[in-house]
Amino acid sequence: MENNKILGSEAIIKCLLEENVETIFGYPGGAIMPVYDALFHYMDKLNHILVRHEQGAIHAAQGYARTSGKTGVVFATSGPGATNLITGLADAMIDSTPVVCITGQVASHLLGTDAFQETDVVNISTPVTKWNYQVTSAEEIPMVLAKAFYIANSGRPGPVVIDIAKDAQQSLLDFSYEKCNFIRSYQNKYEPDEDSINQAAQLINNAKKPLVLFGQGVILAQAEKEFKEFIEKAGLPSAWTLLGLSALDSNHPLNVGMLGMHGNYAPNLLTNQADVIVAIGMRFDDRVTGDLKRYAKQAKVIHLELDPSEINKNVHAHVPVLGDCKISLQKLLPLINKNNHSDWRNEFAKLHDLEVEKVIEDDLNPKGETLNMAEIINKLNQISEGKYVIVTDVGQHQMITCRYAKFSETRSNITSGGLGTMGFALPAAIGAKLGDKKRTVIAIAGDGGFQMNIQELGTIAQFGIGVKMIILNNSYLGMVRQWQEMFFDNRYSFVNITSPDFPAVAKAYGIKGKTISKREEVEGALKELFADDEAYLLEIKVGRELNVFPMIPTGSAVDECRLQ
Repeated sequence: MENNKILGSEAIIKCLLEENVETIFGYPGGAIMPVYDALFHYMDKLNHILVRHEQGAIHAAQGYARTSGKTGVVFATSGPGATNLITGLADAMIDSTPVVCITGQVASHLLGTDAFQETDVVNISTPVTKWNYQVTSAEEIPMVLAKAFYIANSGRPGPVVIDIAKDAQQSLLDFSYEKCNFIRSYQNKYEPDEDSINQAAQLINNAKKPLVLFGQGVILAQAEKEFKEFIEKAGLPSAWTLLGLSALDSNHPLNVGMLGMHGNYAPNLLTNQADVIVAIGMRFDDRVTGDLKRYAKQAKVIHLELDPSEINKNVHAHVPVLGDCKISLQKLLPLINKNNHSDWRNEFAKLHDLEVEKVIEDDLNPKGETLNMAEIINKLNQISEGKYVIVTDVGQHQMITCRYAKFSETRSNITSGGLGTMGFALPAAIGAKLGDKKRTVIAIAGDGGFQMNIQELGTIAQFGIGVKMIILNNSYLGMVRQWQEMFFDNRYSFVNITSPDFPAVAKAYGIKGKTISKREEVEGALKELFADDEAYLLEIKVGRELNVFPMIPTGSAVDECRLQ
């Protein structure tokens, strides 16, 4: 390792290079200016994307991490620069996304004096980070950043904030760097217990009505191959959480659809009939379980999970299997018997046919002139062939897209799951595209969510990022309006939202776009959207008061799923 005196600001840049960082999303300011000055001399080695708002930076870093599998990196200044990251940190924390945020801070002798743009970033961010630390001495920088990258992308991934005082950035240190691969107090690896593996295999082999529930843990563990072999050998019907989508080909015969509030009818109803539930890399979120007191009480639950805090947190696991699900599945595979479960799988098929009759047929082939979100997504499937990355915002369009979009490749569905952050899609799509430049990336948003971070059109324009954007515009905050219709006696309280001429706004940034509202325009507009590799914004006017079904009302059991 080299040993030479350099400024703390340059040490930060060198640490990033040692961690093989290629892309940074950030916004400069006074307290982090020394770092940006050091970055000036490394622009040939690091790609910095100047966003238009710090929230855009962290969402972009999330999108980058989700498609690339690497750790996203963010620069922000002190005070408002740092606090603007909080929403994204909370989003990354609950969705297990590895991000390292480096924030500038006032000089150490000013800490606690209410200096200009001083905020207590460590205490503010503690609840929404996996780890954070304030650096007040230049000598700490290499060790702290090595720990930051190790913690962010090991075990269950998550966000880390490193707050670095300005004087630490401007002081000299003898630089040497050693990657971190162990922290004594940090336990992130668990070897699956052999007894638990054997018990799980026995339960699966004896099951008459088994059901697999899989989440993003399969993707994070890079266990897609093992998972597919596992369910195929035992003939296990498998349903996905919102973040588990794309871990298994949408057209796989054992893929029985989405769980949860707006999930598919069959997996929701039959959760309360299954005799064995195998939960893999998912956390039994309330949107999946509905009323916990009436959730799967008849089933023996096997939970393959990396994070011990998730086991028995919401649903009791009769057989907990703690550890990386890739390893757990490898150990389970030789112990489970070949099976088909054809009678049980037919139950899913019957309920799916009912959902087609009551919901899906009308969604995909609506009567009348009004465009439906689902038919747009169905047309998109014909073009994408399941190979595009789709980044959704939050709302009705998100549920419709996740219900109807088809995926044949993993790491293709990027959405804000646990936090439900409006404004996520546009910046996250920027990061997703930079994380996997070879794939087509589409941001799908509602008219409300798109306006929350519309300024990131400037980032797309400045850096020539070929993101495709679809705005499904119903002139409402659609999901809130649906709840107000169903549960608040049609009292539409402040959900009617007006929007700018979106293509005109895009044009102001030099981005092509158009608006359509007729069915006969859809196919041609989508072909135009994907005609080249440049950014393009397509606004589609859809029905104003269309609802998303099926739906499990809040407080209901999963088998009280409503088709209308």
